[in-house]
Amino acid sequence: MDKIGIEEEFFVFDRRTRRAARRMDRVFLARARDALGEHLMTEMLQSQIEVATPPCETMEEARTHLAHYRRALAEAAAPRGLGIAAMGTFPLAFWPEQEMTPKARYGAIMQDLQMIGARNMLCGMHVHVAVRDGASRIDLIRRLTPYLPLLLALSTSSPFWQGHLSGLRGYRLAAYDELPRTGLPELFRTEAEYEEYVGALVAARIIPDASYIWWAVRPSLSHPTIELRVADSCTRLADALAIAALFRCIVRALDENPALNAGFDRVGRAITAENKWHAQRHGLGATFVDPFSRAPFDAATWLASVREIVAPHAAALGCGGTLAHLDTILAEGSSADRQIAVYRAARDAGGQRLTAVRDVIDWAAAETRAPAR
Repeated sequence: MDKIGIEEEFFVFDRRTRRAARRMDRVFLARARDALGEHLMTEMLQSQIEVATPPCETMEEARTHLAHYRRALAEAAAPRGLGIAAMGTFPLAFWPEQEMTPKARYGAIMQDLQMIGARNMLCGMHVHVAVRDGASRIDLIRRLTPYLPLLLALSTSSPFWQGHLSGLRGYRLAAYDELPRTGLPELFRTEAEYEEYVGALVAARIIPDASYIWWAVRPSLSHPTIELRVADSCTRLADALAIAALFRCIVRALDENPALNAGFDRVGRAITAENKWHAQRHGLGATFVDPFSRAPFDAATWLASVREIVAPHAAALGCGGTLAHLDTILAEGSSADRQIAVYRAARDAGGQRLTAVRDVIDWAAAETRAPAR
């Protein structure tokens, strides 16, 4: 119970033009695989690459793995004139230019999704947290759902799309929600209800298995974990670790207290869907609505109340130091806030739009390979 695994997705780009790579460089990929082995995976589009930690006992263990992965990818990329960037969307990625990674699973998905699949130029962070034997992951997911907009707001790193500011802090999920079986999880209360849903889709040959359900949080098919999928790929490693630690503590709090959020219902889910939109649109500047009391509050107030709930679990897991970085995110903003600030500073200084966008990419690449502070 309580072990954590973290998956991070990165964009690969040409350091001269700052455009996303159209095809995966074979030499870069071979060098990265030599360095990272089974912890490195390709993604559906060739401009993206993914790393995954083993199950970790502590956040420091996860930090060590992820710092090594980021550094190894950057070192393998540099001699090939490439860079890597942890961002939810890449400012100079253009969907008609993207090429699919040749793999049977990806081919089947692309055949089903058509243009929507080709537009899937999106990178997220996925966090797996193990739960105790016999725990109902479906019940935990239902009670976890209210917190998803907060976790999204903290992680937003996707304000750009197709070379332009989108007007959103988190455009990634706006694009991702074009796909089927995404967004907030359905309001199932039992494992049997979930299995009936999956069984119906599998029997109809709509999906091969439950791994084709891409909710913002879901029960993992391959592991006895709950998998967070709502978060954008975090540019700063310290942000990624703090958000992952918060999710880990929330799962533990819910697992040990079945009464916590037990009353989450249809109205609460509808409010949470609105909160999700406000997190996408405004990030940490959003106004949210408590799905239980119906009272409005801001991100800082919400985060403070959640941290109070999880405090004993953070102590038990040794996550207190990692969670402290959440204060820095609140003070300095998410990656999306920093990207917008870099862009506007360049424009205010007289830079052209493309020059300003390139400055954003350079900032993101430098932060991606920087050690967690």
